[in-house]
Amino acid sequence: MDGSMLTELLVKQGLISAFLFVGVVTWISYWLSTHLTRGHIHGSAIAIALGLALAYIGGLYTGGSKGLADIAIFSGVALLGGSMLRDFAIIATAYGADLSAIKKAGWVGALSVVIGVVLSFVVGAVVALAFGYSDAISITTIGAGAATYIVGPVTGTALGASSEVVALSIAAGLVKSILVMIGTPLVAKYIGLNNPQSAMVYGGLMGTTSGVAGGLAATDPKLVPYGAMTATFYTGVGCLLAPSILFFIVRFLVG
Repeated sequence: MDGSMLTELLVKQGLISAFLFVGVVTWISYWLSTHLTRGHIHGSAIAIALGLALAYIGGLYTGGSKGLADIAIFSGVALLGGSMLRDFAIIATAYGADLSAIKKAGWVGALSVVIGVVLSFVVGAVVALAFGYSDAISITTIGAGAATYIVGPVTGTALGASSEVVALSIAAGLVKSILVMIGTPLVAKYIGLNNPQSAMVYGGLMGTTSGVAGGLAATDPKLVPYGAMTATFYTGVGCLLAPSILFFIVRFLVG
């Protein structure tokens, strides 16, 4: 099979090509995580950073608006990274948790999710204001990105934010994810992060699923499903609150 035939096949089978491409990027990311950072930065965080860089390069190369997906051979990435598979992946992180342990968290776990979303949003909104953003849509989108890099683009899409602001919201969420990954094993013993209940509260406060999962994996792998459970709820609550109630509050405050 010559090069042109292979290229044509990869373009026609776009989704399969996207799975192959993401698999290669993921393998490289976890290799870098293991050999360059000794596991201190989780492979998923490196993969996200590489994805953002490749999207930027793709946008520069094609002058398009879909990043790497504007290149024909990578067109399947747009579907693979779309909302349907993204939401499926979010839900999938909840599996593996023990329901009896979840019930023990009770209202404290639920409250931690709401507090975590609001606090992260406020921090992100303040940072947006500090960097000169004054319109409610941009402030809300960046604030939502400080919650997680999923809540940011979901909120930005719902409110009609510019692609630049959405990209900033993803970057804000990525920085938070990396900080949580690195910081979790360092502070675990000081905050009693050694049981399912505390892991659920921690996941609810931090919210970034990949950051919490990576940090807990380095602390105690058995705690990962519990932290990921409330972190998943956090993402859902953020997607509900940010483009609605929190946006209305921001618009009331800034006009």
